[in-house]
Amino acid sequence: MPGPARPSADSTALARRAATGLGLAGLAGVACFGWGTLVERHLYTLRRVELPVLPAGALPLRVLHVSDLHIVPGQERRRRWVHDLAALEPDLVVNTGDNMSHPDALPWVLETFAALMELPGVFVRGSNDYYSPRFRNPLGYVIDGRSQYKGERTVRDLPWQEMTDAFTEAGWRDLTHVRERMVIEGVDLELVGTDDAHLDLDEYELVAGPAAPDADLTIGVTHAPYQRLLDSFVGDGAGLVLAGHTHGGQVTVPGYGALTTNCDLDRRRVKGASRWWVGAGEQLGSPAPDDAAWLHVSAGLGHSRMAPYRFACRPEATLLTLVPEA
Repeated sequence: MPGPARPSADSTALARRAATGLGLAGLAGVACFGWGTLVERHLYTLRRVELPVLPAGALPLRVLHVSDLHIVPGQERRRRWVHDLAALEPDLVVNTGDNMSHPDALPWVLETFAALMELPGVFVRGSNDYYSPRFRNPLGYVIDGRSQYKGERTVRDLPWQEMTDAFTEAGWRDLTHVRERMVIEGVDLELVGTDDAHLDLDEYELVAGPAAPDADLTIGVTHAPYQRLLDSFVGDGAGLVLAGHTHGGQVTVPGYGALTTNCDLDRRRVKGASRWWVGAGEQLGSPAPDDAAWLHVSAGLGHSRMAPYRFACRPEATLLTLVPEA
């Protein structure tokens, strides 16, 4: 009887090329994971953005936007880098939440922001000011942005009240469902804030109403930039909205961008400055109207301790320079 057929030279070569390709892909994956875990998540970056939102004749106003610190005990590099941002001497600090990733992290939060808390500031809270993260498949966040909080957690195990008290005792103003007026460097600001929309804690109706006509600028402040909130802020006349939460996608693909925004915001607005107007989320690709507001989404300073990596999306803070409209 004839023996089994031997593979041809061509099929053997194809198999070898396939094995080599898989091996190279595996090595590339390991290299990318190592870069994101060991290197890039520590490459803290200061962004500088100029936004034309003030009335004619106003002096420039420098606003430091910080978000998503997600600190845990022992993260000295992150603590030191953020602490040193005070040397920028911003006119106002805006903290858009998610400061902790561990029940014992409060002293680290306060040490990190100690110098910045000597400056005028405002803040709102995010989910990681209330609940510590639990272990999940770390790819769950970057693939589909699944929440581990909605409907699952009822006990707030992070010291959010103690953090709030420390911030307010230092002079920072809690904007959770509050309208505030502040005059900073001669600029009359109205600031409107909400609790975290990612946890469905936002109750915009508590602060709803037209922007103050005598304010130089109305700023909306929230943690997660869900479209319902952006439409509400802008519909009431806010000229600028500040948010965090997205981590800029945390993992992005060069040439494609973020895989998720972890909310219903479109991927093109996952980080940085863009324009927003009522209904903008349903008009992707449409030019912004002349009276569109500005939206700034911070890519954040950290990450959940359960997903300790970033790729093509460095941790950041942003120094916004607000200038008169042209």
